[in-house]
Amino acid sequence: MLMHGFPYDVHSYVDVAPQLAAQGCRVIIPYLRGYGPTRFRDAATPRSGEQAAIGTDMMAVMDALDIRRAVFAGYDWGGRAACVGAALWPERCIGLVCVNSYLIQDIADAMAPMRPEREVALWYQYYFQLERGRAGLAANRREIARILWTQWSPNWAFDDGCFERTASAHDNPDYVDVVIHSYRHRFGLAEGDPQYADIQRRLAALPPITVSAITLDGAGDGVAPASDGAASASKFTGRRVHRVVPRVGHNLPQEAPEAFAAAVMELIKS
Repeated sequence: MLMHGFPYDVHSYVDVAPQLAAQGCRVIIPYLRGYGPTRFRDAATPRSGEQAAIGTDMMAVMDALDIRRAVFAGYDWGGRAACVGAALWPERCIGLVCVNSYLIQDIADAMAPMRPEREVALWYQYYFQLERGRAGLAANRREIARILWTQWSPNWAFDDGCFERTASAHDNPDYVDVVIHSYRHRFGLAEGDPQYADIQRRLAALPPITVSAITLDGAGDGVAPASDGAASASKFTGRRVHRVVPRVGHNLPQEAPEAFAAAVMELIKS
């Protein structure tokens, strides 16, 4: 299960998937809710982007495809979905590959400030708390995505074709609502969908990852600076290996597909 992030789409894995398939893997790359061709089947369903929802969606895809166990791999929102699945349903998880380590949100501590240089990089999260930010995302979804790609991956020379191939997934009619809800919910400023309340209560305890894990950081990540992984070490109670990939930014699977695919295969073969 390869899970993409914001503001990206399934094409983050365009060069990862063939490498895995060539080695005999069945590769599933679902769009997150609110992206690409996804649609809510009921107009009354809350357009939730909370972590419990995206983690549950990943498990629902597995159930629909009758996949009992898989490697969960992702970055950004997709890494969070993978962490949620690995923490709450370890019996379904062969192993975890996650960019930026442990990504389950500590919503109770969300208002604790970080260093100012880190806060500056999260400008978009604060912008999205405002109705001006909602309107801005609706009017300028491509422009905002391009700015974030450039800021988060300063060494990645993506071209217009690469960007447009992904940006079209943001034309989904529910994209804005899902994104805005995600960024408000993580700060405790939006209510969650009641159907995920029990799962969110479990996530609030910050459950550990017990399965084998490989965590990756990009040395050139402009939003989540690379680390030695020590700060999250206590959250990984199984075997965990942490690596930093030189020069790579936030969209690690698309920028360094060989490193990402190798991590997945390492877990499969272990």
